[in-house]
Amino acid sequence: MSSPRRSPPPPSDRAAAMRMRSVRRKDTAAEMAVRRLAHRRGLRYRVHASVPGLVRIRPDMVFVRSRVAVFIDGCFWHGCPIHGTVPKSNSSWWLEKLASNVKRDKRAREVLESLGWTVLRFWEHDEPTTVVQMIEAALNSAVKLKKA
Repeated sequence: MSSPRRSPPPPSDRAAAMRMRSVRRKDTAAEMAVRRLAHRRGLRYRVHASVPGLVRIRPDMVFVRSRVAVFIDGCFWHGCPIHGTVPKSNSSWWLEKLASNVKRDKRAREVLESLGWTVLRFWEHDEPTTVVQMIEAALNSAVKLKKA
């Protein structure tokens, strides 16, 4: 079961409030770079489409027929081992918040895989060309499995 929603702590200053308000939830630079390249290569997908079995979680790219869900995660929000950080202000709240994001990501993966989906997760710092190559490989594998 999910925990009750926690309200965020008040921003430590006006500049912090402005930074947090400017953070995009979707259509980030990393997502757009991957989507543009994938589209140029002829891949067709749905953007932030709901997937049966997931509530309030929408993959960044969804290949419905192949049952491939792609997430492009921000380093801060999803706990990147290379670039992930914890703010100094309100750090206990942030530790809990970021840990819950990682748990939610794991739960989403488990649900999708139990429904027969292939889940691909990438970091925002991953090279878009490499990401698209891996997506193409997963789509090709899915096509081969359907034919077998």
